[in-house]
This record gives sequence, structure tokens and C-alpha cells, in this order.
Amino acid sequence: MQGAHLGSLQARFGLVSLQMAVQEGAAGGSLERHCPTYIYKVVLLGSTAVGKSSLAYRYMKNDFQESLPTVGCSFFTKILRMESATVKLEIWDTAGQEKYHSVCHLYYRGAHAALLVYDITNKETLGRAKQWLKELEKEFLHDEIVIALVGNKTDLAEEREVPTEEGEEFARSRSLLFAETSAKSNHQVKDVFMAVALQLLQREAETAPAPRRGQHVDLGASRARTGCCRV
Repeated sequence: MQGAHLGSLQARFGLVSLQMAVQEGAAGGSLERHCPTYIYKVVLLGSTAVGKSSLAYRYMKNDFQESLPTVGCSFFTKILRMESATVKLEIWDTAGQEKYHSVCHLYYRGAHAALLVYDITNKETLGRAKQWLKELEKEFLHDEIVIALVGNKTDLAEEREVPTEEGEEFARSRSLLFAETSAKSNHQVKDVFMAVALQLLQREAETAPAPRRGQHVDLGASRARTGCCRV
């Protein structure tokens, strides 16, 4: 959805609060209200040491660890309980080392969304994020995946090499979601994942009839149009 604001997406989909009504762990709990269930695969891509694993760990555990090396790929599941739907995010955290690059496409195959993470204190990592975008464009059509450009480590603002405006302008030019985050200080970590989830729900609303009350939907094969907003 071109030019969408996070607030309007929240209003449309009845988000309980920005802090989210979230249940960590496996699905299976009963809801007081019957809502459709949507399952989305979300991949984190970017150079080594940009903080992909720290972002995922902060989002899942609400904690921070300085060093979380990833070998190949790590997998997490997050369940978001919203007023109008239940969203299950299957989060794939990929290794950033060059030696794993040749197999990363195996991890993002079939993804519904991707977070392209760079380090705001290292300009080269933004260039690498742009390369990842090119890789995704080879795998997906423009309207097949939600992509967010994420500048991490805002807690190191005094060491910044990438101005906010540079990342934001590139994201706007490519119709990507955009956010700057800090896994260390927990700045906008939940927000960026929520923005992705809401954008995916927005696409569902635009491309498919609303499911009947109580119907459960697996979105493994469902795709829709693209969007752009600033978190």
C-alpha cells in the first residue's frame, strides 16, 4: 500500500496495542474469539555482525546478547494475538558470513517477508543489504514479498556512518518498509516486526475475500501487492 502509515494499518486491523497481545511459544491455545490464523515466513538477511540475531533474540526473549553467532540458519516462532486475526511469524535468522551465501537462497525460498538489516555505523553493510535486495528480486516478483530495510544499532548514534535520510530515501525509492532499530536498547524492534505483520494482513485484505468467522487459513501460497511505510 503506497504511502501507508503504521497508525492507519493498526487502526484497520484492530491491533490491541503497539506492545501487542503476544503469546510466545507454539500455537494451540484457544481464543475467546474465533479469528482466522495466518502463517508467514519472515527471513532476516544482512552482513555478519549487523545484529540480525540480536534483533531476533530481543524480539523473542525481550533480552539482549552482544554476540550471537549464527551457523547456517536459526528458526523462531512468534504468535501475535490481534483483535481480528492470529498471526504466526516463522522467523528465519540467516548467517551473514560469505561462506553461507550460496545456501541462503534455500532459507528465503517461499518467504512472505524479509528484513534487510544493516549497521548504521558501517556504510558497507547498507551496500550489502542492497545486494540482498537484488537477490530477492531474482527470486520473487515485486508483489510477492514484503521487504523492510532496517538500520540497526541506533544506540551507537555517535558512530553513525549512514544518515537516516539515506536509508529512508532508498527504501522509499524501492517501495520498502523502513525502520531504524536498536536490539540493545529495544528501540522499535517490536514495531518493525509488527509493521511487517500488518502489511501482510493488508495485502490479504486487498486480494482475498474475508474468511468466515472461525475459519483458519494457512497462507503458504497466498501473495498480494506491495507497500511502503516508515515505521
